[in-house]
Amino acid sequence: MAYPYAGAANAEVTLHLLDLDGGWVDVHWDRETYPYLVSVHWAEGGPLITVLRRLQQHGLVLSVDPRTGETQVHAELADPRWVEPVLGTPSHLPDGRVLVGGELAHDGYDARCLFADGTLLTPPSLYVRRVVGRMSAGAGAGSPDLLVEASEGEPSEQHLFRVRTAIGAGGAEIRPLTTAPGWHVGAVGGDVLAVGSASLDRAGTHWSIWRAGKQIGAITSYAAKPPYSPRPMLERVADRRLPAAVLYPRNHVTGRRLPVLLDIYGGPGHQEVLATRARWLERQWWADAGYAVVTVDNRGTPGVAPSFEKVIHRRVADVVLTDQVDALAALAGKHPDLDLDRVAIRGWSFGGWLAGLAVLRRPEIFKCGIAGAPVTDWHLYDTAYTERYLGLPSENPDVYAHHSLIEIAAEPAGDARPLLLIHGMADDNVVAAHTLRLSAALLASGRPHSVIPLTGATHMTSGGIGEQLLRVELDFIRRNL
Repeated sequence: MAYPYAGAANAEVTLHLLDLDGGWVDVHWDRETYPYLVSVHWAEGGPLITVLRRLQQHGLVLSVDPRTGETQVHAELADPRWVEPVLGTPSHLPDGRVLVGGELAHDGYDARCLFADGTLLTPPSLYVRRVVGRMSAGAGAGSPDLLVEASEGEPSEQHLFRVRTAIGAGGAEIRPLTTAPGWHVGAVGGDVLAVGSASLDRAGTHWSIWRAGKQIGAITSYAAKPPYSPRPMLERVADRRLPAAVLYPRNHVTGRRLPVLLDIYGGPGHQEVLATRARWLERQWWADAGYAVVTVDNRGTPGVAPSFEKVIHRRVADVVLTDQVDALAALAGKHPDLDLDRVAIRGWSFGGWLAGLAVLRRPEIFKCGIAGAPVTDWHLYDTAYTERYLGLPSENPDVYAHHSLIEIAAEPAGDARPLLLIHGMADDNVVAAHTLRLSAALLASGRPHSVIPLTGATHMTSGGIGEQLLRVELDFIRRNL
């Protein structure tokens, strides 16, 4: 399988301008120094691209001359950990300035903001996630320039904001377009704004259509309604205010102690603790099977602040596992019905690696674990993702060894706990060799485990396999917890 594993050669990426008469212009930049082409955007003002060095700690925003393909530096991006561009940037503003997303990390600020030619456009209170597009006069209240998705203080929620980019005495104008609790996304074209809203109060995403500040329609959903309503309790816990949630069985009686299932992902770029009903449907099924289900977004996940995300640089394992354990203890202090003498953990992909890590490193806490499609040896995972957080294997061999489940599994077993490993044999993301090698190491050191190979399955289960796997997983946890 052609796969750019950590430290190996990357695919070569080139960029070209084609016209309808067969003309072809190559875009020129220092591809050897900046091999990653992160974004390409062409609107009024011409093409803009973003390129990054291999370790992603330095990048350039380049304008492209469509006639010659030559590029010119518009902005530099730098971070000693890694550069994290804001989706939807860079782009040209109507007045010719270049919009760039980045971090504000001085004078006590810890924010993810928008800048126009270096001038701050959004306040540090906003965690900017995406620039959706440009809004024409009359779309929404007033005459905003940009539609932006961002969080403000609460990472489990996302709202839509209009950002007026005209420079005035009072600075940039920011106005919220959504205020109801939940997760809001947007789409914009001309003077029409579409708003998609999901929340804990109702099923699905509901779309409303707006023009000139007035709702002119809605998009009806014909999706089947879920048979029950999940009841997660969303909280911020520990001294790091980690986003977390607890679900009890719907028939739970206070005072009845319950075994705990820590159901996690925990990886960069993804949150689990969201104020949307769909995120908790499957977890409520687990709770109704007799468990207190706990989910935690450890440091390294987005939505809180850049420092919260990037503290994992070169030390992912220690940070994420510490946060999960600390959050579990903090939640038990608030919820005395959580029985921490009976804790299981399950996860998939990065979450599968984290589940395996928890069982191998903290067997006194985690009595069993389910690791689906886990990354067991980071040498085998892809270049861009792995090197961003762990560096190059040749330069950081100790870091890679410290994060390897195979290395840990080779240690004397001691207080070993059972692991259930599940992997699609046609997985082209986390290749099946990860689980096969871990199984061999577990067997060699006498650690109890089982392996379920999913013939023909790729990275995510489909076609009804997932539903059947849930029953197998439930049986495993009941037997071992």
